[in-house]
Amino acid sequence: MAACTELTDDRAQEFFDSFDTVLFDCDGVIWTAKSAIPGAQETLKKLRDLGKHVIFITNNSTKSRIQYAKRFTDFGLGKVSVNDIFCTAYAAAHYLKETLKFEGKVYLIGESGLEEELKLHNISYTGPGPDPVVGTQQDWLQIPLDPEVNAVCVGFDREFTYMKILRAVSYLNKPNVPFIGTNADCRFPPHADIGIVLPGTGCIINAVKTAALRDPILVGKPNKYLFECIQQRHKGVVADRTLIVGDSLGTDILLGRNCGMKTLFVLSGISTLEEVRHNQASNSVEDQKRVPDFYLPSIKELGDLISKIKL
Repeated sequence: MAACTELTDDRAQEFFDSFDTVLFDCDGVIWTAKSAIPGAQETLKKLRDLGKHVIFITNNSTKSRIQYAKRFTDFGLGKVSVNDIFCTAYAAAHYLKETLKFEGKVYLIGESGLEEELKLHNISYTGPGPDPVVGTQQDWLQIPLDPEVNAVCVGFDREFTYMKILRAVSYLNKPNVPFIGTNADCRFPPHADIGIVLPGTGCIINAVKTAALRDPILVGKPNKYLFECIQQRHKGVVADRTLIVGDSLGTDILLGRNCGMKTLFVLSGISTLEEVRHNQASNSVEDQKRVPDFYLPSIKELGDLISKIKL
């Protein structure tokens, strides 16, 4: 069982010697919605100066790798190669192209990130944009379906409607049509201070799943596929010499445990230390998998520890 102890000065040398690659979640770890987390830029630089390979991994499907690279620059975090960014928009396109050897057209519920990655993988698609409910139920029985659609891919979509569910499940009524989902996150980081909860991609995928009577193939964390994409791109990355740093016990930490990586939990995002303690006390194997090896308040403290080790 993972101990989930605070990473302190006396453990720093052993800790940094134990990995060569660092996978960072982005939202809640590297940045918030409006700015970089304090100390993020300095920590990333210190890790690279140590010779660590820094890679970024996110369940957010609304942006492509190119769009993410621009965000690093916009937030003053320096230039990041698209080859070191792995988002679920990329993973979904990669799965269709490389695993399924897909040909034909995808019915896409998603935004510009998924569109761009499908284009980069030379995959045709239809679906994005408004699709409002019009007419009566009798009219809905007459909507045209694209005969070239041979797959359905679902990610976050702010223009999600009943009509999009109808189209998706109509395509999925053919059992040989694959159903790809980006990630199952049920909500975005909480906004308890103002009482607003933002539903996540998992709510959209579950709506399609319920009507389709089929489970999707999920490519995002905590499923292993996103890490497999990293290993295909970077041949030297091995799980037991990799650290994952995240703010979500159910995605980041669970991915690390599923793949045999070291895990560091930061308290700057979704999950809480109280949730960790609950999981530690639980008799559930699934809860125990959500217990990280170490924790720190934020990415800043990770950088501070580097000054405590021998270079």
